[in-house]
Amino acid sequence: MTATNETQSVGQDAARNSEVSGAEIRLEGVVKRYAGQKTPAVDSLSLTIPAGEIVMLVGPSGCGKTTSLKMINRLIEPTSGAISIDGKDVRKQGHDELRRHVGYVIQGGSLFPHMTVEKNIAIVPKLLGWDASRISDRVDDLLDLVGLDPAKYRKRYPRELSGGQQQRVGVARGLAADPPVLLMDEPFGAVDPITRQRLQDELLSIQRELRKTIVCVTHDIDEAIKLGDRIVILQEGAHVAQYDTPENILAAPADDFVSDFVGSGSTLKQLSLARVNEIDLADWTTAAVGDSAAEAIRKAQTVGHDAVVVLDNRGRPVAWPWLRQLRNEDRIPSYDPEKLHTLDSRATLNDALDTMLTSSHGGAVVTGDRDQYLGVIDFTSVTDHMRTLEQQAAAATDGQARG
Repeated sequence: MTATNETQSVGQDAARNSEVSGAEIRLEGVVKRYAGQKTPAVDSLSLTIPAGEIVMLVGPSGCGKTTSLKMINRLIEPTSGAISIDGKDVRKQGHDELRRHVGYVIQGGSLFPHMTVEKNIAIVPKLLGWDASRISDRVDDLLDLVGLDPAKYRKRYPRELSGGQQQRVGVARGLAADPPVLLMDEPFGAVDPITRQRLQDELLSIQRELRKTIVCVTHDIDEAIKLGDRIVILQEGAHVAQYDTPENILAAPADDFVSDFVGSGSTLKQLSLARVNEIDLADWTTAAVGDSAAEAIRKAQTVGHDAVVVLDNRGRPVAWPWLRQLRNEDRIPSYDPEKLHTLDSRATLNDALDTMLTSSHGGAVVTGDRDQYLGVIDFTSVTDHMRTLEQQAAAATDGQARG
């Protein structure tokens, strides 16, 4: 398979032109007071969240970000103010009706332990009266969307899944009824760093395809920079310190609070805005499960490769074995795809470097929509690109100083 800039450009254009399925959210003068507290937990929050974007809520502990999130679907009732989704006042909708049309994902997935994966995902569609055939098709489609083989996982119970797999099922359940809005509260906070990166990449891939309106609470500014189209930095009482794109927040913090919250390494954080799809991917020898191992080895040796990227029958990478591991095989064997650490094309260059440090290949396999194989990124191309970005930033700073 050939990975080219043209291929990447087509994918990016498709993402930009895909239909937005999300809805605008407006919060106007929203207040939440708790009995016995002198100051409001949320004090007159006004915010417009555009349809089809990921907006990250960040801020110090106790600043009101989770309270603000939960008022959108009325898990917490606002004391005053107005909240609307697609122009409709949420307080004029019944609790059940609202929550069936607003997806909600929390840390750990919060799956019902006595239900299979299939039944966990099907809860809201069943409540909405979908027929069994439609629900079954939806479960399969969503499991595929979050990177889990339906045939393998739909009958499993949560206890039979890893933490990352449970979180993926939680995302699938949140999307089950195709809601325009998805609320996420620290969704990736309870998993290890490698799984966290995979789940972040999965969310970016899903959003490229679905274009929902996603509001996500996180305590991690790096996660906010990676995932957010926009970031809301909140102070105590959910006062908005700055609401802007990651690029603008890093380049021009609104005040000392924002500057301190973002951290002293903001120049390095700007490098994390750079994405894998900004770099030319290398062509690599590929083979499908079941192909002749000898032929795959011959092709790899012809172009000087010492390994082969193995793809399944849908063009998704499942392994990257060395040639020496294939020499005793007649056919390319099947592999557990969970053991291959890939990168989404919208992953950051920081993620790429982290992945390479754990890889014996000095590179990483890059995927696009639905985990389709795109190519390979190597250490040299990443470091060269980051060096170029640093030089451009330094030149711009010098130019401003002289001006």
